[in-house]
Amino acid sequence: MTKKLAIIGGGSAGWMAAAYLHSVLNARGQQRNVSIELVESPDIPRISVGEATVPSIRHLLSVIGIDEIEFMRATDASFKQSIKYVNWVHNNNTFYHHPFTRMRVQPIDFAGINWLKSDRSIPFMDTCSTQPLICEWGLSPKVTKPGSNTPLSYAYHMNAQKFADYLRDITVARGVTHTRANIGEVKTAANGHIQSVDLDNGQSVQADLYIDCTGFKALLMEKALNEPFESLAQYLLCDRAVTMHVPYDSHYPGMVRPYTTATAMSNGWIWDIPMANQRSVGYVHASQFISKEAAERELRAYQGPDTDNLSPRFVDFKVGHRKRHWVNNCIAIGLSGGFIEPLESTGLFLADTGAVLLAEHFPHSAQDMAVLADRYNRLMSNRYYEILDFINMHYCLTQRTDTTFWQAVQQPEHINPRLQAKLEYWKQKPPSPSDFEDQMLPGMENAASFNGRVITDTASLWNHESYECILYGMHFAADHYRQKFGNTGKPVSMNQELLFRLKAARQGLPPHAVWLEQMTGKAAYPTAYKPHGWVA
Repeated sequence: MTKKLAIIGGGSAGWMAAAYLHSVLNARGQQRNVSIELVESPDIPRISVGEATVPSIRHLLSVIGIDEIEFMRATDASFKQSIKYVNWVHNNNTFYHHPFTRMRVQPIDFAGINWLKSDRSIPFMDTCSTQPLICEWGLSPKVTKPGSNTPLSYAYHMNAQKFADYLRDITVARGVTHTRANIGEVKTAANGHIQSVDLDNGQSVQADLYIDCTGFKALLMEKALNEPFESLAQYLLCDRAVTMHVPYDSHYPGMVRPYTTATAMSNGWIWDIPMANQRSVGYVHASQFISKEAAERELRAYQGPDTDNLSPRFVDFKVGHRKRHWVNNCIAIGLSGGFIEPLESTGLFLADTGAVLLAEHFPHSAQDMAVLADRYNRLMSNRYYEILDFINMHYCLTQRTDTTFWQAVQQPEHINPRLQAKLEYWKQKPPSPSDFEDQMLPGMENAASFNGRVITDTASLWNHESYECILYGMHFAADHYRQKFGNTGKPVSMNQELLFRLKAARQGLPPHAVWLEQMTGKAAYPTAYKPHGWVA
């Protein structure tokens, strides 16, 4: 029976794994089924800026038993309801939203077909979701009355380092052992299993199961077990980011935006993540097309004047994942397992997914391990392929040709075969739920095979509605669809239920900054500024 679990490495990934697994396996500390120890270096800095999440983070918090208000106070968190994409189609200051909530008309939702046949004068998501306008109005997804339910789905922006520390304090108080030491030699047995991990304090950690959360270094999975890394750089060209923290006291944009902004630039894109006390901005770019100095200048120009006192930080990264995430008695979670650029905020999602799947596939005996590892590896690989498809799509559908970078990302060799097959199929018919039952669309029999593995599992993060949002926001096959479905030449008739919900939101939802101040006790704006037009 697996009695000892060692998590090597802290940060967000390590403490998410510790908190979630301890909550599931040990009933939040009420039982002692599995002993869990987390080893964290006191000397290695954590790779962390502002983090944007997806709604699945709320499942993790619920399982751990975390109060939302306490969590938001501890991590400088704010709400995230959408990703706003600016300048991705053309470099003309236009945008579209990818929100978390969509209204579904029953029994059959014709929102996509109706919009394709219209004059498209109204953005597609404005015809089936209230959240784009709620975001543009700067409203919270929740009212200030405690315990009130909301029909709007949301995630969070937060300080990732404070999130890791918050989980650490909760989890250690419940019985997880926290060891602060640097990692020395990782010893393996004749059967390839990790036998022990030596520490610089003279101790040696021995466990039945090890989780590698040592970041890009992957000290267990790569250095000790030699598990290869499968690069996805052919399809995602960005490999570096320059980041800054922007305090509200001197750089307040007029509201605490309840969404993440992704603005396409000359050689990549800039994230703009609004937390409760500051914004995190970062320029994700392709180093083969732009220098560090030029990227920093472009980031400062995006922010505007008076940024000389803001210190930048450069982060190099490689996109891809381990061929296997579970090898023998070691599982890689977080950056040690892989990384996809953060365009759809999937960094913490992948660490979250790794922990959730391990809880479901936890080996209670050594005999279980091989079978469970095989299924776990299949599921994790599919999540990476799914995310690759979705993010690759944002780049290849652009109509920008103003730089060599934007010309390059549209070339066939930079569009992965799975996505190519999907796009060809969706020229014949718009996306629909059945397309995601097995991830094997017609024509994908060969394209869906990566290194001999055929991908056939159900997608978990994005369904046909998410794909519709990006496809129609990027004007995919616009003329082709018009010829196929016709053109009414008129705007979409707005659904009355949608209009009713918008009116109710306008009247009932507070400004985002007001909700944060009243519910967390923190003023999320400069002292000289006070939101107007809403009374509790």
